[in-house]
Amino acid sequence: MDKNRQTVRDMTWIALFTALLAVSGQFQIPIGPVPITLQPLVVMLAGSLLGAKRGAISMAVFIGLAAAGAPVMAGGTGGLAKLVGPTGGYVFSWLLAVCVIGWMVQKMGRHGQIALWQLILAHLIGGVAVVHAIGFAWVVTYLNLPLTMGTLSASLLIFLPGDIAKAVVGAIAAQAMYRAVPALRPVSKR
Repeated sequence: MDKNRQTVRDMTWIALFTALLAVSGQFQIPIGPVPITLQPLVVMLAGSLLGAKRGAISMAVFIGLAAAGAPVMAGGTGGLAKLVGPTGGYVFSWLLAVCVIGWMVQKMGRHGQIALWQLILAHLIGGVAVVHAIGFAWVVTYLNLPLTMGTLSASLLIFLPGDIAKAVVGAIAAQAMYRAVPALRPVSKR
């Protein structure tokens, strides 16, 4: 394929996932300082479908837009103050999350095929464990919360069931996309 054509295709996918990430944050369930949105699902899909490099570029564009004040964050907010607020750790963690997911999918995918359980595992490690480790540490530090079971329960455990469900749904959706758009299938080198 022509290099320019591939570049345009990559930019299109990156822009699409940046837009999906922004739109998925507009519908939220406010629970404490960190709202529940569909953004983690989009992050997992970006890692699975775009791979580490393109997924990270998409997340970086999103973060850049948020920092510039575009209303792309949860609830249609944006700006540097919002980005470095209590939810900032979750947003910044998405850069690492898509890289971990993309790397795992690439390594586990053989001949363009990856099992559903492998996708779920990649989503659980990159999209749930990485995101919550960074996000929880950020919230606790930002709000100066004590490390107690109550803090853990209110700031982390409440989100796990939904994010685990998003990991499974994301894996199923990624497999469907691999069938619909073969160019998105994981290969040994992207």
